[in-house]
Amino acid sequence: MIEFWREALVFLGGLWAGTINTVVGSGTLVTFPILVALGTAPVNAVVSNAMGLVAGGFSGAWGYRREAASVRKTLLKLVPVSLVGGLIGSLLLLNLPESVFGVVAPVLLVCALVLVIFQPRLSKWAETRQAASGGTDPDDADRAKIPLILYILVFIIGVYGGYFTAAQGVLLMAVFGVFLHASLQQSNAIKVILSLIVNLVAAAMYLVIAPERIHWIIVLLIAVGSLIGGFVGAKIGRKLSPGLLRLVIVILGLVALGNMLYKLV
Repeated sequence: MIEFWREALVFLGGLWAGTINTVVGSGTLVTFPILVALGTAPVNAVVSNAMGLVAGGFSGAWGYRREAASVRKTLLKLVPVSLVGGLIGSLLLLNLPESVFGVVAPVLLVCALVLVIFQPRLSKWAETRQAASGGTDPDDADRAKIPLILYILVFIIGVYGGYFTAAQGVLLMAVFGVFLHASLQQSNAIKVILSLIVNLVAAAMYLVIAPERIHWIIVLLIAVGSLIGGFVGAKIGRKLSPGLLRLVIVILGLVALGNMLYKLV
């Protein structure tokens, strides 16, 4: 049974993660370290965390519904790709030995932290690319042809997201900056929805195949926290300091990395 202060910590982590996911992505790098530090097995932490963050994904998607409506055709093309990728990633998580995740997770965590650290440069680069291509015109965004490489990359990110979830939003924004003809806000709306799809299909697989790995108290706490955080991120998240958000992500990510490496050694 989780003690009250632990429940409060998990809830606050979910609240912060829901806000971060809507603004910059990488909310898992807040909740995952907290769960691991509290003694939750890494795979169980990924499973419970992904299920809990689905609620925050819905609230974030609702907050970006206007931007999403302007790229409806693009979403209809990319959603099935993310869905299949998330399905494969979740199956890999559930079927590969847990020892494999114990080795792979620290590597993925390091990659995710590097992406978060360099996220401002990636965003600046994406903004420059999109401005140069004229992607800021909402009317043009949904008429542009989607290159094959974007489908492939979205699929790969979906597999990654279904397996580990952390920083898939940052990856998507970096890819959209190069290959998608859309404004930053439109790209962010697509990111929020595709990340939701991956978490949703992964949660369904966990529920069907491995319900014993689900910690329902954790799921509930993260779900309520991230649901509130998703609305906060969509409404006032742009006013929060991105530097502060990234600092919290990096600190918690390093704590989780140290914890996992200690157990691995």
